[in-house]
Amino acid sequence: MPLVTSKEIFQKAYDGKYAIGAFNVNNMEIIQGIVDAAKEESSPLILQVSAGARKYANPHYLKKLVEAAILDTNLPIVLHLDHGDSFEICKQCIDDGFTSVMIDASHHPFEENISIVKKVVEYAHDKGVVVEAELGRLAGIEDAVNVSDKDATFTNPDEAAEFVERTGVDSLAIAIGTSHGAYKFKGEPNLDFERLETISKLLPNFPLVLHGASTVLPEFVDLCNQYGGDIPGAKGVPEDMLRRAAQQGVCKINIDTDLRLAMTAAIRKSIIEDPKNFDPRKYLGAGRTAIKDMVKHKIANVLGSSNTI
Repeated sequence: MPLVTSKEIFQKAYDGKYAIGAFNVNNMEIIQGIVDAAKEESSPLILQVSAGARKYANPHYLKKLVEAAILDTNLPIVLHLDHGDSFEICKQCIDDGFTSVMIDASHHPFEENISIVKKVVEYAHDKGVVVEAELGRLAGIEDAVNVSDKDATFTNPDEAAEFVERTGVDSLAIAIGTSHGAYKFKGEPNLDFERLETISKLLPNFPLVLHGASTVLPEFVDLCNQYGGDIPGAKGVPEDMLRRAAQQGVCKINIDTDLRLAMTAAIRKSIIEDPKNFDPRKYLGAGRTAIKDMVKHKIANVLGSSNTI
């Protein structure tokens, strides 16, 4: 099976009131853990590559690893550019064989955002590639994305409807209270579901996207800290909120921080418990297993995409 776009799997997710996991990938072990989990759960996947991943691993290596994952599993997999910040980077990824790109011009004024997104959409659609854009700005830090609390803004529902109509974009990342990184909430977690409901009504049958949606499960934070980490007070989006969002038009939920925490916790534990071990296959293997277990949990208990292929 070749790489796929998100059109068909988003339509099924929308109709079935579940979400597809969009997992950030940086190396072979992360990819293997994710796809092994999805194969066991019979779930489609979005594997997404950020600017940081492209810089670290080289996009040619990552694309070949994703192609290997398809050969191994025969899963429907979307290869997606996460937070592309210019037409040029989106064009490069489209030309390199990505089946989905995100153009993030959300830091620009509304009209300029529309203009940039339209240019990407026109080029991508001509090549059979789908486009995600963003309206509203999430707080937090992730790779090249760094937005302070004072610069974060929630998505205006009326602007969202106008934005989709004028750009022809295929999906839209909205800001309703999630944030990038491990420190998503200072107080009690809260998402603006009233805003989400309004946007969904104005954009019926249209796939919405949640960025910054890792749960930051306490057991992995605790395990990291137990084995020498220093991650105090990390807090993510509760799983019941993510399930609720998936029932209100959110078809793509981005997950990165949870993967990092699970893998790092397992590697820390492996090295500390066996200080004589200097075989990367052993501690990276432990990390890969942790990724697999985490993703299986997400697919089955949070996203709801099990047995949907």
